Amino acid sequence: MESLIVERKHTGLEFSYPIVWENSFRTLSDEIRRIRGFRAKKICLVSDSNVAPLYAEQTAQALRPLGVDVETYVFPAGEEHKCLDTVSDLYRFLISHRFERNDLLAALGGGVTGDLTGFTAATYLRGIDFIQIPTTLLAQVDSSVGGKTGVDFEQYKNMVGAFLQPRLVYMNTETLKTLPDDQFASGMGEVLKTGAIRDRALLEWIDAHTESLHDRDSESLAYVIRACCKVKASVVEEDPTDRGIRAILNFGHTLGHAIEKEKHFALLHGQCVGIGSVGAAWLSWKKGMISEADYQWIVHLHREFHIPTLVQGLTARDIVRATKSDKKMEEGKIRFILLDGIGNAVIDNTLTDQDLYDAASILIMPEQKNIAY
Repeated sequence: MESLIVERKHTGLEFSYPIVWENSFRTLSDEIRRIRGFRAKKICLVSDSNVAPLYAEQTAQALRPLGVDVETYVFPAGEEHKCLDTVSDLYRFLISHRFERNDLLAALGGGVTGDLTGFTAATYLRGIDFIQIPTTLLAQVDSSVGGKTGVDFEQYKNMVGAFLQPRLVYMNTETLKTLPDDQFASGMGEVLKTGAIRDRALLEWIDAHTESLHDRDSESLAYVIRACCKVKASVVEEDPTDRGIRAILNFGHTLGHAIEKEKHFALLHGQCVGIGSVGAAWLSWKKGMISEADYQWIVHLHREFHIPTLVQGLTARDIVRATKSDKKMEEGKIRFILLDGIGNAVIDNTLTDQDLYDAASILIMPEQKNIAY
């Protein structure tokens, strides 16, 4: 068992919780017992209709040694169900099963499940504890760590949310063996983003180990997941509520979220982040902040892992228009993330609509092509 502590002390906004890596659910109850002040009599396991048939019963069995009642709430899989309607239904479930403030929610699944469960925990009874049990690569390297929770509102992604740090992040890396190929590629989109913003050595390691990652070799995946969590933890510890440096985690997200919205969530989040990262890297090159060779390297790595670098069925104007509803707007300008060298992301508030249009234009697939990457 390996672990990493995410911790912030003596700041007025304190938290401390472990990220635990295991190859089963065997020690889950032991890790929950270690949560300071744990007094739950009930645990609500929240999962979606894809993950629940695979892992809900295993996870519930792993929780039995705690001697608590375990209830399972399952919602339909898909980004379109990360919404207030699902939260309302989960509220009703918790109320009908008499969940109290000392009880616990457990998010079993990917980023959608983690975001939705965390937001419910932040708002039910003015806040109860929750833990993350991420089962996708994207959730294990990014969304399960850091305390950002939220749901989509109408066509606006993550527009309603709250900050609530989990009490535990427990990763069973064996769950990645059942992950569909497109979900694995989506997770690699966030992995490459992480290396681009703060860890060039990670990208170099990935470039040298593409075969073992394609084979989903356990040791290779564990290395990548740990490296990403270390980056995410260091940023979150410095800026837990996204007022400053944490914005660098949004590299690729401004254009990516716009594409995700305009495609009506037909593409997975990490795929859209991948496309957006290529656009942001292109802007970094055009502004003289990275070399053309580094830009092409980023494109190559995305294609190596079957992450789209182009999008069909949209125009550059569609994408730029959608960025205007991005929640990262500040005084009418978007806090855009660029690379001042690979591994060194910076916040830029000076980009014009023309800059965004130019970047979006290079992401549009010519109609005669019929491939997505």
